[in-house]
Parts: sequence; structure tokens; C-alpha cells
Amino acid sequence: MATTTINTIEDLMRVLDEHPQWLEAMRVRLLTRELLELPALVERLAHSVDQRFEHADAVFKSIDERFDQVDARFKAVDERFDQVDARFDRLEGRMDRQESNLEALRQDIAPLKAVYARDVAVLQSDLIAGHFGLKLVKALTREEVAELTRSWDVSDMPLNELISFRGADLVLDAVDASGAPCYVVGEVSYTLDERDTARAMRNVGILTRFTGRPAHAAVAGLRVDDHIRDVVASGEVYWHQLSDEALKVRVD
Repeated sequence: MATTTINTIEDLMRVLDEHPQWLEAMRVRLLTRELLELPALVERLAHSVDQRFEHADAVFKSIDERFDQVDARFKAVDERFDQVDARFDRLEGRMDRQESNLEALRQDIAPLKAVYARDVAVLQSDLIAGHFGLKLVKALTREEVAELTRSWDVSDMPLNELISFRGADLVLDAVDASGAPCYVVGEVSYTLDERDTARAMRNVGILTRFTGRPAHAAVAGLRVDDHIRDVVASGEVYWHQLSDEALKVRVD
């Protein structure tokens, strides 16, 4: 066998190039088995990573599909809520129309209730007069009240006050214990307020001025507004309370 002399690193490299089996034998001597197996390990690791990424892609795809399903369900729920909202809108519209109809009905009934309350108060005129210690002569009709004013000089009287007086709900002709004539002037309403007491007191002043007779202010109704409780409590205006029973409409 020929002898190979190696003096330099270049000689070594040349010999290894000429004898690849020597290079492999040297590699085994110089490197650990772990390093030798590293390329195969890296390849297996890369393959495993690829598989995991593929699995992750599948998982994410599944998640995306589930989110799509959830989105579809939310969309369906939104559509149902839209339908419910539309139904509520239609219901509110119907309720508004019904409320409007009820309000119109209340407005139509209000004058009838006022007339009926006045009729009840007229029927109880003797009780109202009796509160002031008076004996009722008669309850004047509005025609009689208007006729009464025709004999007065009302040239300096505001027209609105004259019209208001002629439209007074209650004007009672009465006499006191000594037989002296006097009046009771009243306003009638289901719920009495400041306008009712003000009109009653103003009409008392008008009657006293033009007839020279004493007059008393009264209001008749089911209840009084809180704003007039003080004037009622003071006795300046008498509140004749009409009961629920008396205000019930009876059909014989």
C-alpha cells in the first residue's frame, strides 16, 4: 500500500477529498451521535411542526365556521327582534289611537258630566242654603239670572264678567231667619279649582252690588283641588261635597 505523507492542513484536506470514506470515519470520531442525528431530528421536527400547523389551521377553520354559525344565529335573533320592535310599534300606534279616542270621548263626556253635576247640586239646593242658616225660596234658572241683569246698569261692567255671571252654575234665592232676602251663588264641578272659587266670589260681589242684598259664595263638587283648600277652610267659600252615590247616573 502506498504511503501518504501529510505535512500541512492542505495535505489533509486533499487526502480527505480523495478518500471520502476517511472523511466519514473522521466525522464519526469527531462528532457525537446527537450531532450526527441532528439533521434527521430537524427534519422530523419540521414535519411535526407542519402537521401541527395543519391541525391548527383545521381548528381555526372549525372555529371560523362556528363563529359564522353564531353570526348567523345572532342575525336571526336580530331579525326576530326587528319583528318584535315592529309589532311593538304597531301596538304603540294602536294604543296611541285608542288613547286619542279615549281623550276625545272624555272631552265629549265632560260637558255632560258638568251638566249632570249641576242638576245634582240644584236638587240639593236646600242643603246648600241650609249651611248658611237660610231657607231656600228657589234656584234661579239661567234665563231668570239673565232677566235679573237686564234691570241693572251694567255699562261699567266688563262684558266677560257679565257673561260669566249670567252663566253661573247656581244662583239661589233664599231668606234668612228673619225673612230678609239674600242669595247664594255657586259653581259646580267634579273637581273644584281656583277658577271655580274665584268666579263664585266675584259673582257674590256682583249680586251684592246690583241688588243690595247679602250673598254667600259656595262651590259644589266631588273633590277640591289642593290650591283652594285654604280658602275653603277659611269659610270664605263653602264647599258642598257631592257624593259618589249622588253622582251615579241612574237609569230607571
